[in-house]
Amino acid sequence: MIVKTASGALKLLWEAKFFFKPKTVGEIKIELESRGYNFTDANVGMNLKTSKFLTRKGSFGDYRYVQKHPFVEDDRNNN
Repeated sequence: MIVKTASGALKLLWEAKFFFKPKTVGEIKIELESRGYNFTDANVGMNLKTSKFLTRKGSFGDYRYVQKHPFVEDDRNNN
């Protein structure tokens, strides 16, 4: 699946269990770039802060993002 927004790309990473362990912004950017997404730092940062499925741990300058809960595909979509 191809997405056109940073929020959509972060959701793809979440669905792929990328956020199972805490990740730095740098690690997230590298993973997005390896998948062909080249969003600005500001765009990725804003979407990380407003994400409903991620939480931020750590302190200023050393934040890490981890999933609030695992992704579970909705059974209604499988029918």
